[in-house]
Amino acid sequence: MRDVIERALSGSPADYTDVRIERRLGTTIKLTNGKIDGFESCTESGGIARCLTNGAWGVAVFNDLAELESCIDEAARIAAIVARDVAEPAGLAPVPCVQDEYRAGVENDFRAVPLSRKIKVLEAYHAAMAQESKRILLTVVDYSDGFSKTTFANSEGTYIVQELPNITLGLNSTARDDKDDIQQGFEHFGEAGGFDGVLGHEDAAKEVARRAVAMLDAPAIQAGQYSVILDPVLAGAFIHEAFGHQCEADFLHQNPRMAEMMTLGTEFGVPELNVVDEGFIPGLRGNVPYDDEGVRRAKTCILKEGRLHSLLHSRETAAKMGAEPTGNARAVGYEYSPIVRMTNTYIDSGETPFEEMIRGIDRGVYAKSFYGGSTAFEQFSFSAAYAYEIVDGEIGGLLRNVVLSGNLFETMRAIDAIGDDRTIVSGAAGCGKNGQFGLATPAGSPHIRIRNVTIGGQ
Repeated sequence: MRDVIERALSGSPADYTDVRIERRLGTTIKLTNGKIDGFESCTESGGIARCLTNGAWGVAVFNDLAELESCIDEAARIAAIVARDVAEPAGLAPVPCVQDEYRAGVENDFRAVPLSRKIKVLEAYHAAMAQESKRILLTVVDYSDGFSKTTFANSEGTYIVQELPNITLGLNSTARDDKDDIQQGFEHFGEAGGFDGVLGHEDAAKEVARRAVAMLDAPAIQAGQYSVILDPVLAGAFIHEAFGHQCEADFLHQNPRMAEMMTLGTEFGVPELNVVDEGFIPGLRGNVPYDDEGVRRAKTCILKEGRLHSLLHSRETAAKMGAEPTGNARAVGYEYSPIVRMTNTYIDSGETPFEEMIRGIDRGVYAKSFYGGSTAFEQFSFSAAYAYEIVDGEIGGLLRNVVLSGNLFETMRAIDAIGDDRTIVSGAAGCGKNGQFGLATPAGSPHIRIRNVTIGGQ
């Protein structure tokens, strides 16, 4: 295959050409109340060719390697047409030429696990949830596995082959009381590994069911301002959704108002606050050494001692903004051109033990896990999956309907304690941007404490 790719690249009439070819296989299974509600098994292959001519891109997608040369010709033809009217010519920041292979070693490879074994494991999780209480109305167990092999090559001489396994498990219980109130409990697991990643979660399944039932009797929080402790999952989601996306250079290039605000050196948080996008952490979902432009993923300190230190770049945005590429050009699949995306984004560890954080609050909220939310530039609104009241420095009873909202930058400046217990969560969900959904972007944080957070409720 390498000879075919390099021959096709050498014949390209464009100023620059790259090719990304992917072969992927996978299985998804959904059990609802112990019965198979969805099943899919697929093997797919295809590729994308990109050509840059006179500052304009042309792109073509193919599913047969025999079409590669004609596909490159088509992409080059499109680029030449677009170049006639391009308003802002694109360029590429220089990067080293790379020849490399990354092979994924997978213990207890899910590709060798019989379907019957997978279903049996999922049925056991259903049983663990369903048997926990008569008030459990619904259980859902979601399983997915996948393995991809991606080849990237460009006209500058780079040739990289990377393998990536992916396995996820979702556990969800819905409880109902005699007043038809409905509450949920859920947990998700994921990693770039083998079948062992979905084994041994029986205790979590039981806890999911118990939490759903307990939420039926939990009071809704009274609306107001509180001192809030976020657990590593919710804090990681906050820093990813509310701040990380603001640091993606293509977003800023398209939004002049935000670009003016996001000036390097600007103070956005307390001096103890450091935010990192670490490009490659083996074992976490979506992690390979190189991005989808063949650039080695970097460890980028986005926020250093509370000040904006760096943005996340592709080769194109780096060229436009006079920066260095950071290895953040990613695509959700071969059908898409890479855009600037986070990799593993987290708040770095501080020095405050969790117990000390709790002791410092007379009346507050301990918010856990991420249920959903939205951002609009610097404004955010996030829902915790569940929460506990904090009274006189101790964790109290369960709370529900905890929705945190406010201004991103004011909230970051209100962080007054950062824990010493950083955790990065691989999870089962994926990030969406510009029509590319489901990209694995692990996030994390230690526990953090924030003063005067607005929480909606009763």
